Amino acid sequence: MSELFNTPAPTTPSLTLDPLGAEQPAAPAAPAPVAKPEEAALEIVLTEQEQKIVEDFIPKIELRDSATITQYGAGAQKKIADFSENILGSVRTKDLGEVGEMLAGVVTELKSFDVEEEKGLFGFFKRSSNRITAIRAKYDHAESNVTKIAEALETHQVTLMKDIALLDKMYEMNVAYFRELCMYIIAGKRKLQQVREQDLAALTAKAQQTGLPEDAQAANDLMNLCNRFEKKLHDLELTRMISIQMAPQIRLLQNNDTLMVDKIQSTLVNTIPLWKSQMVLALGVEHSRQAAAAQREVTDLTNALLKKNAETLKMATIDTARESERGIVDMETLRQTNESLISTLDEVMRIQQEGHQKRVEAEAELSRLENDLKQKLLSIRG
Repeated sequence: MSELFNTPAPTTPSLTLDPLGAEQPAAPAAPAPVAKPEEAALEIVLTEQEQKIVEDFIPKIELRDSATITQYGAGAQKKIADFSENILGSVRTKDLGEVGEMLAGVVTELKSFDVEEEKGLFGFFKRSSNRITAIRAKYDHAESNVTKIAEALETHQVTLMKDIALLDKMYEMNVAYFRELCMYIIAGKRKLQQVREQDLAALTAKAQQTGLPEDAQAANDLMNLCNRFEKKLHDLELTRMISIQMAPQIRLLQNNDTLMVDKIQSTLVNTIPLWKSQMVLALGVEHSRQAAAAQREVTDLTNALLKKNAETLKMATIDTARESERGIVDMETLRQTNESLISTLDEVMRIQQEGHQKRVEAEAELSRLENDLKQKLLSIRG
């Protein structure tokens, strides 16, 4: 998607009837925006320059040309479709999962520094007397791995910052495409209103005056073309909604990148240096820890055994008493079964009543439909 950096966002949208989207010359720049009813409906205010482009484009729209209706706004729709594909490609190619795995790798390496010990009194006496050496070896290994991860995180951080700038560019382009679509819609609605109020009204009046079938057919053909063009404008409004939805999606994706950049920065400047300083303290504390370790092991083991035996005896006694007092079938089970049976019977009665009511209503509706059909047939014969 790096080619987007080289694609300038259009400052003023242009309108064209070319299905390939060739641009028409833009009108001279004019500053102040002017609101009109069509713009208010679309929640957009066009500048005077954009208004001039719309006004110049309206006479070029020929509703009697079927190809014009088919290709109207197709270039703008294609821009939105291609743009959506570019955003999708950005999501596909962005390997934020790898960054998450690296951050998790930092946590794993920090946890791996804790030297696993064999639990219990006998395990204490079996441990190596040179524990400090073992801790230093683990620290060296973890430090080496964390340094490699930090270098990779810095590389990802640079990539994410470039992506944030790219997403700003994409947002600007989406705004430009959105305004271009709105201009197509506004121009189309004005043209449609003109044709219906002038050309279609004139043909309809002529057909009513002459009574000739060819005049009636001409009015009907133009009305059908107007309806087709109205559907085309609705299709453009759907594309416009896609562009509207794309704006927060771009910002959300950009926000995710920003959060990840901040998280990487916090890890690089806070977590890793803090961890290294704490390891130095850990090596100093280890000497005093070893002096009290033996007594603590004995005391902890004794207390644990006494608590475990007491808890086991308590639970066994309570479970035995509870099971001996329990009945074969719980009252709660009987109550729920009874309530379920009553509910089932009530539901069956309700369904039967509803079915009867619907059949009565259906008979009345069938009778009404039959009478309507008879009346229509009689009116045709008359």
